Amino acid sequence: MKEPLVLASSSPFRRMLMENAGLAFEAMPAAIDERALEQEFNQTPTSPSQIALLLARAKALDVSARQPGAIVIGSDQTMSLGDRVFHKPKSREDARDTLMALSGKMHQLNSGLCLARDQHILWEGVSSARLHVRELSPPFIESYLDRVGDKVMSSVGAYQLEGEGVQLFSAIEGDYFTILGLPMLPLLEALRNLGAIDG
Repeated sequence: MKEPLVLASSSPFRRMLMENAGLAFEAMPAAIDERALEQEFNQTPTSPSQIALLLARAKALDVSARQPGAIVIGSDQTMSLGDRVFHKPKSREDARDTLMALSGKMHQLNSGLCLARDQHILWEGVSSARLHVRELSPPFIESYLDRVGDKVMSSVGAYQLEGEGVQLFSAIEGDYFTILGLPMLPLLEALRNLGAIDG
């Protein structure tokens, strides 16, 4: 009898990726304050990829305390431009500012993953992707924001690569699943190694 899998997330994108991979799991969001934890982590020098991993770990450990015996999958993503970490825009103005900051530059998406059982970490890792945004003119940004509407506030970079956001880029280096926020290939390998899914 394999241990049940629990995804410590309310993200519809992460649930969709797990379902599409044929995994049987439950979803249960973690009861943590991500921004407060991030401030705590930043008391000491912490890279954006470390923050993604620490948040993934916090989610996995929180949910594993409520799901005894289950393998809990915690995942979190940060978006960074140099040392600057971005969050989901709260308004159209925030989204515009984000797109102007990213215009003509390369930014990084860091997806942290942690597997835990009974509050013990079984495996963890970080996958990163580098995304090159082309030069964006202010009129293009305004028309993009008009077309995308409120969806722009559901993603950290004010874009969804699987939608119109693909128009923002000149090049992408990295795994598609990492960009969507759940690095499926390392996750599946870790689950196979733990005997949680068939190999």
